Amino acid sequence: MRHTIKETLLMRTQVAIVGAGPSGLLLGALLAREGIDAVIVEQRSAEYVLGRIRAGVLEQTTVELLEKAGVAQRLHREGLVHDGTELAFDGQMHRIDFRALTGKRVTVYGQTEVTHDLMDARTAAGLMTIYEAEQVSVHGFDGERPSVRWRKDGIEREIMCDFIAGCDGYHGICRASLPGAALRTYERAYPFGWLGILADVPPARRELVYANHERGFALCSQRSATRSRYYVQCSLEDKAERWSDDAFWAELKSRLPAEVADQVTTGPSIEKSIAPLRSFVAEPMRFGRLFLAGDAAHIVPPTGAKGLNLAASDVGYLAQGLVEYYADRNTAGIETYSDRCLRRIWKAERFSWWFTSLMHRFPETGEFGRKMQRAELEYLVSSEAASSALAENYVGLPMSYGHAVPIASHLRSARRSEALVLGA
Repeated sequence: MRHTIKETLLMRTQVAIVGAGPSGLLLGALLAREGIDAVIVEQRSAEYVLGRIRAGVLEQTTVELLEKAGVAQRLHREGLVHDGTELAFDGQMHRIDFRALTGKRVTVYGQTEVTHDLMDARTAAGLMTIYEAEQVSVHGFDGERPSVRWRKDGIEREIMCDFIAGCDGYHGICRASLPGAALRTYERAYPFGWLGILADVPPARRELVYANHERGFALCSQRSATRSRYYVQCSLEDKAERWSDDAFWAELKSRLPAEVADQVTTGPSIEKSIAPLRSFVAEPMRFGRLFLAGDAAHIVPPTGAKGLNLAASDVGYLAQGLVEYYADRNTAGIETYSDRCLRRIWKAERFSWWFTSLMHRFPETGEFGRKMQRAELEYLVSSEAASSALAENYVGLPMSYGHAVPIASHLRSARRSEALVLGA
């Protein structure tokens, strides 16, 4: 009788991170700088992760976290620093000066580039990332022995750890693995989407342009000095394949003031897609030794450019809490992680909801709603207080870290992951 030997690869680390998007990679980089060992497990390939097209307006706090992680060199060389943004309505342009109103600025640098920099740094440091992991699952996070299991190359694998960071996005397994009674979710779906186009053409303006128009919202965004990203509000029933490039450029220009439309350089699209808009928050964000971060815990409409920035602040808080724990077993940062994140998240959700409501056409609001939009836009650009409130939220509200605990020097030589092949 033939017996089958089941082979399992067993590993040990301090922090197991599920998801190799920017939040998981940034957390791994921040922990590595402090000598804390972390392994990242990702269901997709590295090429797939890098192929995701996302926003790239970085708050100053996000830039500072990337600097702390040691991956901001290319960002500072190639990123486009913006001191303000422009609002368009009634055929007129109005600039909100972030620098003058808040002393802060934002940096335009694509999420794909952030991910690339973090991946390159992780590879150069010899840190472990497992791509194309199948059947990923999380276990034991409500006790003292959490673990992550997956299958790769026909072998069942498991990593034992102290903590699990769920950085695996809205559709990931970490939030889905939590007991329903322990989780409360809040959601708002918007009755429209964004049709977006990416093209290798120079931006129409030096800064982003947000347009409120009777035909619907439009946004002139950018990824670099030679690559632009444009959006127009569309129906949820619409399909990207119904839009030719020429039809998109014509619709975009029809929603912009003439002085901006004349500066739009058209060209063939690299990517074209429609994204629905929604607001979503799951709370709490900590369950025993499992933490949710980024899109696994919250989604914002892209109007306020908060998605990537909220993910970065989540892992900033989480990294600090873990550093404190490994330095002297101080659990304060871990215990307050969810509350600290959620205070900032709900403020960003409020801003994104407000800005979306201000700039888009809602079919149910009618003429009264449009009159209210116009009155608020006029007040916004004529009042320094109102302009300051927009600028303060757009550049990013400050992160409150509290008292930082210095890392113990012996942790800087913390162990790297060890793997054992076990046969049964």
